[in-house]
Amino acid sequence: MHILVFGAAGMVGRKLVDRLVTDGRLGKDAITKMTLHDVVAAKKPKKVGFPVEVSAGDFAVPGVAEKLLANRPDVIFHLAAIVSGEAELDFDKGYRINLDGTRMLFDAIRLTGSSYKPRVVFTSSIAVFGAPFPEAIGDEFFTTPLLSYGTQKAIGELLLADYSRRGFMEGVGIRLPTICIRPGLPNKAASGFFSGILREPLSGKEAILPVSEDVRHWHASPRSAVGFLIHAATMDTAAIGPRRNLTMPGLSATVGEQIAALKRVAGEKVAARIRREPDAFIAGIVAGWPRNFDARRARELGFTTAEKTFDDIIRIHIDEELGGKFVA
Repeated sequence: MHILVFGAAGMVGRKLVDRLVTDGRLGKDAITKMTLHDVVAAKKPKKVGFPVEVSAGDFAVPGVAEKLLANRPDVIFHLAAIVSGEAELDFDKGYRINLDGTRMLFDAIRLTGSSYKPRVVFTSSIAVFGAPFPEAIGDEFFTTPLLSYGTQKAIGELLLADYSRRGFMEGVGIRLPTICIRPGLPNKAASGFFSGILREPLSGKEAILPVSEDVRHWHASPRSAVGFLIHAATMDTAAIGPRRNLTMPGLSATVGEQIAALKRVAGEKVAARIRREPDAFIAGIVAGWPRNFDARRARELGFTTAEKTFDDIIRIHIDEELGGKFVA
């Protein structure tokens, strides 16, 4: 099985690649080749039992997708995106990558030939939903995004469903919760503080909290995100039907509940490294985001989370990223 990963140098992409390399297979099929693509070169994994090709470049440039599809990969993970805050600040860049790049990729698949029908896993976002919200957003709630990023992802969902309906590919779209705790350096996502207020204090650094502790949001760990991707790539899609896009399970928590979990796991001294500094721009974006979901359909189709509580999310980060230790 040949696997192609767009966005392989990103956090979720790196963790997905690590999991695939460790397993050596995807579902029942052994991996025979892997192609990794991003705007910057992804780190090539070591000690791999199959060939791995790494390429770098803008996938929204004409011809790039066609070249990467020349060897007809069996499974394509489309993780490439301009994140929420950056897409809101740079209108042209957000639409060029998140919309034009996605359309060019899907069209390249379509034009490869009628005998080619890969599984395509598209990472969407809960940003496709916009206020006002019910207490918990169910599977029948409509998509009315309030940000450019959410609009771009919603259009991508429609394209995925239509190209799948027409038989050009076998697509599954997964609306990821905000991934927490994201390792590494902060990015330009408006949601970055959800991870920052936990990641930085655990590393002995000060963190900035730009919103109220009453802000509630939907979260899942990086471990869960990789699990969602693997399941989307291997599941029997007969049960999905034409509704190809699914809201993933997660945990609903307020910022205050996040901080309380940090205190329970790491102590008061660690939590004291959080500094409150309101940011009207971030607060304005977050105010239009969903807070809670009833992800029943995804659960019935076999999607599960690796965590049961927010304490678990913090412990997963400590175990996977900090070697089981934190700065007390």
